Amino acid sequence: MEIKKTAMVTVCGRPNVGKSTLLNALVGEKIAIVSNKPQTTRNRICGVVNRDDIQFVFLDTPGFHKARNRLGDYMVKVTRESIADVDAVVLLVEPTPHVGVPEQELINKIKESGCPAILCINKIDAVEKKEDLLAVIAAYSEAYAFDAVIPISALKQDGLRDLLIELAKYAQEGPQLFPDGMVTDQPDRQVVGEIVREKMLRNLDKEIPHGTAVEITRFAERDDEVIEVEATIYCEKKSHKGIIIGKNGDMLKKISTEARRDIERFMGAKVYLQTWVKVKENWRDNMNYIRSFGYDE
Repeated sequence: MEIKKTAMVTVCGRPNVGKSTLLNALVGEKIAIVSNKPQTTRNRICGVVNRDDIQFVFLDTPGFHKARNRLGDYMVKVTRESIADVDAVVLLVEPTPHVGVPEQELINKIKESGCPAILCINKIDAVEKKEDLLAVIAAYSEAYAFDAVIPISALKQDGLRDLLIELAKYAQEGPQLFPDGMVTDQPDRQVVGEIVREKMLRNLDKEIPHGTAVEITRFAERDDEVIEVEATIYCEKKSHKGIIIGKNGDMLKKISTEARRDIERFMGAKVYLQTWVKVKENWRDNMNYIRSFGYDE
């Protein structure tokens, strides 16, 4: 069907609420990395979904949190700016019956923008009694008059159709922004770098993965259609480098193997992946490093 309308939608919420899981579920492909650690997403990621005559463009934002370094400042700034100049905002929350500080700050930004907003209560698969959702709805309804409240499970893909039906109301007449088959505006090498970073988030403990960045230094397709990828992992301390590499290189091998599988799935081709680890001390407080790793306005 020919696309006749578009809807730009920002998805915001506190860290680890399921924004990237929701984006991947809506798009039907893995374009945003997911882990059980907060502040996984660092950049604004765009996901494209075509339904009937509407093209939805979803902006997945970094989790709204108290910044502890210049990278954190950048992430908070991206979230604040993403709430302006869109057709609708989805505030994604967990099913807890009170409004937290990050949620209240985001509600304040929504009020300032005057943008239509939908409250999306995620992780309802973890709620034993569905009537418990009433207390969540009551708490948020007291904080702000949302246009609609939609309970979902991004993980189980429940309620996503209802969400798209509601968001269709905000679509504007206009041309198709992204061509058919394009699911994200992220360059392939950026998605590949994020997949490597996701595997570190999933396999490494505590703070170490938050102090890492990944630079794709080679991304080329060979004549035999195998894609060669060379990735350099940067960390902040020599001791972290040893942990990332692991005993006899076992941890780096595990990270690389898991990353290669996901990259092959995303690219639809065989991938030859090589990874290295280097130290750049305190790079999260150095704007030159932050920009060089792709975190830039």
